Amino acid sequence: MFLAIPLENKPSWRSPPWMTVLLIAVQCLIYWGWQAGEQAAVQRAAVRYAATPLPRLELPPFIEHLQKNPKEQAFARMAQALYRRGEFAELYRAMWDEDTFRQRLLAGQVIRPGDEAYARWKAARDAFAPQEPRPFTRRWAMSYERGAGWQPVQALTSTFLHGSAGHLIGNMVFLFLFGFTLEMALGAGPYLGFYLLGGLGASYFALAFYAGMGGYGLGASGAISALMGMYAVMYRMRRIRFFYMLLFYFNYARWTALVMLPVWMAFELAQHFMGGRGVAYMAHFGGLLTGGLCMALYMRLHRVQAPADAAEEQAQAQRPLQEAMARARKYGDALDFERATPAWRSAARLAPGDAAVLRAWFDSARHTPAGEDFHAAARLIFKLPARTEDERRLQHASYRIYRDRARPSMRMSANTQHALVRSFVRLGELADAEHLCRALEKDRAHPQWPATLAALANGLAQAGRMESARAWLPALQRDAPQEPVTQWLARQ
Repeated sequence: MFLAIPLENKPSWRSPPWMTVLLIAVQCLIYWGWQAGEQAAVQRAAVRYAATPLPRLELPPFIEHLQKNPKEQAFARMAQALYRRGEFAELYRAMWDEDTFRQRLLAGQVIRPGDEAYARWKAARDAFAPQEPRPFTRRWAMSYERGAGWQPVQALTSTFLHGSAGHLIGNMVFLFLFGFTLEMALGAGPYLGFYLLGGLGASYFALAFYAGMGGYGLGASGAISALMGMYAVMYRMRRIRFFYMLLFYFNYARWTALVMLPVWMAFELAQHFMGGRGVAYMAHFGGLLTGGLCMALYMRLHRVQAPADAAEEQAQAQRPLQEAMARARKYGDALDFERATPAWRSAARLAPGDAAVLRAWFDSARHTPAGEDFHAAARLIFKLPARTEDERRLQHASYRIYRDRARPSMRMSANTQHALVRSFVRLGELADAEHLCRALEKDRAHPQWPATLAALANGLAQAGRMESARAWLPALQRDAPQEPVTQWLARQ
């Protein structure tokens, strides 16, 4: 068993892959809404069938029918074994899917009116017939019976049918993995068109190989194989990260995307020639071929941009910032602060929350303490969220430099000063927190003042500086009387 899954992209929920989601929803609805019910009804009918006289009359000619088909010999031997063990319900389910035999049986062409057992068979069949479900899956699947013809409707509808819940879930996982990337690149309309066209190509390619063999074909795997072929052609020589599994070994690797198309096709051919009944490998092969050819033709007529992987997108987004930082470092190394400062300003505009960039801009701009860059860099540093120790230390160190060097004076809003007090208290820099609070006390009407004052008093008390904390008690009783620290200090 060989499996290769691309890990290059993630779906963007800013532009969700709605068509892929819709295709998955439709196929789940068809299976759970109709097919699962039909399967349960066939199982119930099989149990009832085993209790009638019909198995002894119908199953021997059914096994003989299988033996006449050279490609059904293994299945015929298994059917004989089931018959000998009396597992008639299992054989009924197999006979349900053999449409050619079933049609001949119901038309009276297997057990004929002149046969000795005809009357007994006819009575038992007429009694059992109302208990059989109406066929749904077989009606809309691609028939491989002799003389079935082109079946243009079933060539499409069969790609929306599945044989079991596991079959459905496995296909839908692969549909999403390949589908959302192609939908991002092509748009919903062309993507849907290619999906349906790939399903048709897979159905007819399988029909060319399996016609006359009996049974029927169903499943989205042919259309999904078309998406795989389209994916390989779209990315062409770009190296894509794949998860792969070969038998029991699995790993990650980067392979050229286009190389995967012949690898996938060779695997399906090998499975076709080595595999047995139950999987239409040539539908997979036909889907890969159809999808690859369709995408190659489409790319000759239209410009298609394969979605960049996450690492590439991040690198592209970071490139202007990296260029600005390199230019700023070059000027800084030459001590050309007049040119380094605006270069760091450009970098800060691209990354206004990057503490390292803001620190470099601030350090460069402080050589001109009256310049707007010095004030602007300080303001951005003070507006950092201060979630980490490093950010709080950067704010404190920058505040001290800014307080001492800013010309004509510091330019900070009251909101910024309140945030710095809380940051300094958490850092343990209580002297500077008190210094700021004395300045803020002049504007006691500010909505943050009670909380800031309480934070300072708490910090002083927790640091063991009780006298300093009590010195703020009159202000606390006046401006923050409900704060727990106010009531606690009043009791000390």
